[in-house]
Amino acid sequence: MGKFVGAHVSASGGVENAPVNAHEIGAKAFALFTKNQRQWRAKPLSRESVIRFRENMEQYGFDPDHVLPHDSYLINLGHPDKEGLQRSREAFFDEMERCEQLGLNRLNFHPGSHLNKVSEERCLLTIAESINLALDRTRGVTAVIENTAGQGTNLGHTFEQIRFIIDHVEDKKRVGVCIDTCHAYAAGYDIKSEEGYEKTFREFEEVIGMHYLKGMHLNDTKKGLGSHVDRHDNIGKGLLGVEVFRRIMNDPRFDGLPLILETPDSSLWAEEIRMLYSFIA
Repeated sequence: MGKFVGAHVSASGGVENAPVNAHEIGAKAFALFTKNQRQWRAKPLSRESVIRFRENMEQYGFDPDHVLPHDSYLINLGHPDKEGLQRSREAFFDEMERCEQLGLNRLNFHPGSHLNKVSEERCLLTIAESINLALDRTRGVTAVIENTAGQGTNLGHTFEQIRFIIDHVEDKKRVGVCIDTCHAYAAGYDIKSEEGYEKTFREFEEVIGMHYLKGMHLNDTKKGLGSHVDRHDNIGKGLLGVEVFRRIMNDPRFDGLPLILETPDSSLWAEEIRMLYSFIA
């Protein structure tokens, strides 16, 4: 299987440009926004865009299993207010549908926030219900829950919270998890030390199950262990250092998954991808 490393590339000018941009930095995987992530609504994907996206995927040798689209940051699937929840659910459904049109099989998202208006449990149940509604209305796309740093009122920063959501999703075959290294460390999972790394992924296996892992975000962090602050850094430039990424690149548990850089300096992506591949023993 091997490793499939890439980055969250620009889809500016049309989604069909994302595979081209990924190819140009030597990526074997990529992430993208299928619409402007700062807007609630976007024009539907044109037939031409969809066809060209699929052609470029084929031309540059990308498999849908190695593409991890990300939804809009505006979406809060656990929104405590009826109006905000409805808007988030509609937007999320639209993004799931876009993935389906593009022939992609997963959509990565941050679970949601309680905004200090409802209990954590109530919010987690709302998130699960949002996922169920989206899965009912789409085919073939897996909802991939990303672990968070736990900043503010964001949920999904413990494996137990993620497991709780999964437990309340009806179609277990179409729910998964993406682990972000920066978020995990900021949430208090010490993946930096070898011992902490082993403990974290053992815990992931016990609480959630490795078969739910559908991708990873490889990010260094500007903030400390348990800080609950989400600030990405470039690989080796932050507090995590390079060793954890060397471990990941040599860990067979992460074979075949999209391993996506979301590091802040995109001019370093090609170099970071080469570096990560050079770690393979």
